[in-house]
Amino acid sequence: MKAITLTINGNRYEREVPEHKTLLHYLREDLGFTGTKEGCGAGECGACTIIMNGKPVNSCLVLVAEADGAVIETIEGEAAEGDLTIVQKAFDEHHAVQCGFCTGGMIMSVKDLFRRTPRPDRAEVIEGIEGNFCRCTGYEQIIEAVLDAADKGAAEEIGQRDAAMSKKQGGRDV
Repeated sequence: MKAITLTINGNRYEREVPEHKTLLHYLREDLGFTGTKEGCGAGECGACTIIMNGKPVNSCLVLVAEADGAVIETIEGEAAEGDLTIVQKAFDEHHAVQCGFCTGGMIMSVKDLFRRTPRPDRAEVIEGIEGNFCRCTGYEQIIEAVLDAADKGAAEEIGQRDAAMSKKQGGRDV
């Protein structure tokens, strides 16, 4: 067992964890962040994508003990007080969610894309989501949703939320 501290969606978590447990299983089983899904368990599908220390990662490939001290963002942190983000609304409006299994990881990858490229073109969107596998949509609805979200100011909204989170400085202990 190892004592770790993580900041997840602005809240600090301190726990004793088995050193062999993956971050994915810790998030889902120990903390109840079930929006992060296990698809392949090998880092190939992107269903478990989260943002750790500002970078998208496959949480199935990271041991929770390795993440000690990390700042983590999951899909649960996206809808503030029940209000969907511009990206989430665009996914809904463009029917970019069918079974929903890939959606959490896909939206986290899109969030990272908007941080790096505020106004992506079609090719940049395709590249930005290439690590996320979707069996249902054929990707066209997802691409259209991301382009629409860009037009509606998703990058600006993400920047504003990032600024507010940095002011929060660590959140509350949970």
